[in-house]
Amino acid sequence: MGERAFTMLVSGQPVFIVLGVAVLVFPVLGALMIVDQLRFGLQTERLARRLDEEGALPDVSHLPRRPSGRVERDAADSWFDEKQAELEAAPNDWRRWFALAQAYDLAGDRNRGRKAMRRAIELERGESS
Repeated sequence: MGERAFTMLVSGQPVFIVLGVAVLVFPVLGALMIVDQLRFGLQTERLARRLDEEGALPDVSHLPRRPSGRVERDAADSWFDEKQAELEAAPNDWRRWFALAQAYDLAGDRNRGRKAMRRAIELERGESS
């Protein structure tokens, strides 16, 4: 790949130069994205272990499930409302953000769940410093 990219870069043709740069840059960007996702997963796991050790890991086993195993929508929405209200009472508590992230995930909103989990990680880091 590197040889092809170099050939494109030295061709002198603008389109090939752009393609050559892309061939060199995209694998690096992909690797950085993978590293970011791995770090996110490890940090999330660390928070879950800490909550488990404290006996405060959110328990969703009581929520009714569909035959597929997913939590029923009404139950997920209700649990989400509960966790959001708890967060509003203590907006700087990373544990509440963790629970909200889980609630977003159960409600099917993974993007907001990831944002909430990143906030939990950020707050927990600040607490540990």
